[in-house]
Amino acid sequence: MTRPDTDAGSGGRGKTSPVAHHDALFPGRVIGGTALVLGPLVWLTGLLLRHLAQRSATFSAEQVDWFARQPFAAASQLAVYLANPALTTAGYACFAAGAILLCPAVVTLAQIVAVHSPKLAFVAGTLVVVGLFSRLYWAGVDQTAFELVGRLGLDEATETVMDAYVDISYGPWRVPITAAFGLYIGTLVLAIGAYRSGVFGTGRLLLFLLSGTLWTGVLKESTFASVVTSAALCPVFVPLGIRVLRNAVPELRIRSPHASGREPLKILSW
Repeated sequence: MTRPDTDAGSGGRGKTSPVAHHDALFPGRVIGGTALVLGPLVWLTGLLLRHLAQRSATFSAEQVDWFARQPFAAASQLAVYLANPALTTAGYACFAAGAILLCPAVVTLAQIVAVHSPKLAFVAGTLVVVGLFSRLYWAGVDQTAFELVGRLGLDEATETVMDAYVDISYGPWRVPITAAFGLYIGTLVLAIGAYRSGVFGTGRLLLFLLSGTLWTGVLKESTFASVVTSAALCPVFVPLGIRVLRNAVPELRIRSPHASGREPLKILSW
């Protein structure tokens, strides 16, 4: 059993200082560590499956040329769904699941960073989580578009989606697209906070920033570059998640309000 620290006060009274326990912090060591491990892996799986679905679809030269001339990738993604609905659905489903898992993962990272850089961690963690919400909005739009293919046919569904693409991408009152900016800004600020607090070295800092450049929007094409971008998050989050599950992260252990000093910053570090 842990006893709070006491300081002698006037009149012989003891003054207690609060002590934080890692299991009292949302979402907790087990959930947070698991999310850090699974989030980027599921996220990567979704993008990889979407890329494979696109590569497996066979299109004529005329179709490829027409897709290339379109202002958005929505038309090609609807055609990919018609050609391989099971693999495409699996990819989009894993991508949405990855966005959900990354929410508690980011909250856990923000709590670790907050020990040394609280203001940056609070602002950045909130922005990234809010930005991830926009991914779920677009996941709903994606699924609706796929359902239109089955009910209206590819040509009519494509015409309907392309005509309304800007409106359905921005969302009601532009809320989803505005929230998406939080994802980019929050990733930058959280990376700075993690570096300043010593949680990330320069290597993990650059990988985390790279993962935050992934596109946002409706029916986006998953290219090889986007798969690599999402893969950059795995060596950053997965080892950290394992350390959290093993209770090997000092910032999440039982601690007093006075955090231990951080290590000096290094130009080259992991």
